Amino acid sequence: MRHGCKVNHLSRTHAHRVAMLSNMATSLIMHKRIETTLAKAKALRVYVEPIINRSKEDSTHNRRIVFSYLHSKEAVNELFREVSQKVANRPGGYTRILKTGIRHGDNSEMAIIELVDYNENMLKEAKTKKAKTTRRGRGKKAETAAPVAENTEATEVASTEAPKAE
Repeated sequence: MRHGCKVNHLSRTHAHRVAMLSNMATSLIMHKRIETTLAKAKALRVYVEPIINRSKEDSTHNRRIVFSYLHSKEAVNELFREVSQKVANRPGGYTRILKTGIRHGDNSEMAIIELVDYNENMLKEAKTKKAKTTRRGRGKKAETAAPVAENTEATEVASTEAPKAE
């Protein structure tokens, strides 16, 4: 029974699971986006977010701790040089999981896990979003559009009536 067990074992031994998550975290840091199963993506998020949080403060101690998780000098350098600069002002939530459907071979749910600050498409949408407006009352948009039409009709009527008055 798994009462109170918070870790998804992913049908693997401890050593296999740790090695797999380490490899996946290295790939995620190097490539900024990987495709995997949904269960592995959720397990990877729990594994990699504390590592990314450590990279905000560049010290020898933090580098050694991160290296003990990743086992890759290139990934540690990438994390502390580039990724930490992008996430410096973010309080958490460094990864995003996007469900992509099912795998045809075994019907497992597939997902893409990516670093949030590296998705250019979503960053463009965030920049182009307009300021949030609130709706107060009914038909506010119709009221602003209607007087413009009425004003043009009123000026047409006034312009046609003005020569008659003269």
